Amino acid sequence: MLAAAARLGKRLVWGLILVFVAGFALAPVLLSHDVYSYVDYARLGVRHGLDPYVQPPLAAPEDPAYAHVTWTEAASAYGPLFTLATYPLAWLPVGAAVAALKALAAISVLGLALLTARLAAWRGVEPLRAAAFVALNPLVLVHVVGGAHNDGLAMALAMLAVAVTLAAREATAGAALLAAVATKLSTAFLAPFALLGSSRPRRTAAGALVAALAITLAAWLAFGWDWLGGLGLAGENQDRTSHLSIPITFARLTGLGPGAVRLGAGLLFGALVAHLLAWTWRGGDWIRAAAWAALGLLLATAWLLPWYLIWPLPLAAISRDRILQALTLCLTAYQLGARIPL
Repeated sequence: MLAAAARLGKRLVWGLILVFVAGFALAPVLLSHDVYSYVDYARLGVRHGLDPYVQPPLAAPEDPAYAHVTWTEAASAYGPLFTLATYPLAWLPVGAAVAALKALAAISVLGLALLTARLAAWRGVEPLRAAAFVALNPLVLVHVVGGAHNDGLAMALAMLAVAVTLAAREATAGAALLAAVATKLSTAFLAPFALLGSSRPRRTAAGALVAALAITLAAWLAFGWDWLGGLGLAGENQDRTSHLSIPITFARLTGLGPGAVRLGAGLLFGALVAHLLAWTWRGGDWIRAAAWAALGLLLATAWLLPWYLIWPLPLAAISRDRILQALTLCLTAYQLGARIPL
């Protein structure tokens, strides 16, 4: 499909993207129930007067969203911008709120595909292939759209930052990048590369600072300083392990201690990022470097979940690096067999 995208033509490729994204958006929630946590956190704040960065879903077990929540004892680890954006959904029935978040996930993936196609054209990459690389990835369809994960929205904002950086609108790029990070902290991997790639990094930093002040004020009014704890909770995920992360799988196959393997993977990732930043500083392609950093993060983390594949996908699609794209597809295939019942 990817190799034949240009021959298939614009109407057919975009038609397939629309049909598949719409189909998974209309399907019931698939596999992960994290979307019910999004709804529950909003209802904790709006309906129960509780701070979702302090109180977990277990604090209001009578709420109708609670029955579907998996992580009942975990306070929110999501960015304050996303949490505040979900607050209006608390006034809807739970099913309607979930449907709205599924629609948001679908729109985010379509927007991400459009941005990727436009950026591909700017960078001399086949746009249809780039769009299909992102939007027809089965993990994106099943988990990001079907599971309504907010990674699609976060990466759409991150890629908007990439687009406006290339368009020399540095202040807007900084604001978009900060909005992505305030949606989900994982997008922060892009920040140093975007700053190095900016023609006027001070303007990018200024735009990010203004956005940070505005979001911090709104978050403080809503949550006090408790929302900062969500950033720590997001970081604590790196102390967990998922069965099919690369380091844990390697430890299991070799008989090595998981702790030592995790440490080694972290050191290798740190060395990779340092090399990529130095390479970018010397004039290397910052988008390609950011794509390698995103993939390296997924290979090094001990907490790998299938919807995280959307982090490197759009960057790899426009990277002009076939090896990087092949490795990204290999990681997709590895997660596909394990994370999607066939």
